[in-house]
Amino acid sequence: MEYQLCPSILSADFNRLGEQIQALEGQGLKWLHIDVMDGDFVPSISFGMPVIKSIRQESGMFFDVHLMVTEPERYIQDFVACGADSITVHAEACEDLERTVERIRDTGVRAGIALKPATSAMEVSYLLHDIDMLLIMTVQPGFGGQRYIEDSTEKIRQARQMMREEGVDIPIQVDGGINDQTLPLVLEAGASRIVAGSYLFGGDLAENVKKVRKIMGHYAEKV
Repeated sequence: MEYQLCPSILSADFNRLGEQIQALEGQGLKWLHIDVMDGDFVPSISFGMPVIKSIRQESGMFFDVHLMVTEPERYIQDFVACGADSITVHAEACEDLERTVERIRDTGVRAGIALKPATSAMEVSYLLHDIDMLLIMTVQPGFGGQRYIEDSTEKIRQARQMMREEGVDIPIQVDGGINDQTLPLVLEAGASRIVAGSYLFGGDLAENVKKVRKIMGHYAEKV
């Protein structure tokens, strides 16, 4: 299983965004998590295509774009054109989830499905063979800095078991409340794509990245 740390720029200092992305690349990180919020599906508004296009010109990282927007199918082609390497949409936000996933895959980028804390992974079991990643929100989507929802650990474990039963081996990504205390819980449960924002950017970025990667490295050696 391949493990990836996916820093979320939602928690970055936008006055120093380019500098901080370069620092992440300097640490050897490959993925960048980009949360797009529309003020409708979630209360907050974050950023959109102009920001992604701008940082794409300066970064070779894998752009993991998480659309927290209503009817994301409308914008897939635009986000691909701006530089997305992967697009994850919320099951709850799509009128026709299967069609939306198909549209993403037709563009040639990776497709993911995200689930709110109250949504069971069983609800998307029929699409597991068609996606590249399942994102389990471990907080309510829309705001950074929230506390990890403890029930998420069992949900991750159940999703991994469901994948085994379906004969599917795709990464489980987790997003929300990840720090040095909750990280071992999600890794043990079966997550391998770790989104972290407030914990990484809330202090010494380089030191925090090293701390998280050390924990992930120890776990990777055991499996």
